[in-house]
Amino acid sequence: MPAMRGPNPPRTRRARELRLNPTDVERRLWHRLSARQLGGHKFIRQMAIGPYFADFACRERKLIVELDGGQHADSPTDEIRTAALQAQGYRVIRFWNSEVNEYIDGVLERILQALEQ
Repeated sequence: MPAMRGPNPPRTRRARELRLNPTDVERRLWHRLSARQLGGHKFIRQMAIGPYFADFACRERKLIVELDGGQHADSPTDEIRTAALQAQGYRVIRFWNSEVNEYIDGVLERILQALEQ
């Protein structure tokens, strides 16, 4: 039987820091995803997966939602990150911060569609 994964205090602290200091866009989307507001699906914030922290994750549906600012344009690091998350069995969808700010209802609709696939 494999050993159970134990607590990892540095990663727990980092996840907690990220949850306590969200960006304005993360706060705005979380306000609409929390408390099973989107189709009854449970999301968590800043979930540690391997060396990464997923912005938002629905464990039940194995879906990760990532928010990207301008620094992420054509980022090879994001491609590596997405591939690593997919290797863990997750589907990853990404939105630009501006999409959340300008078209949050459309973003939520796309997330719901992904959840129901």
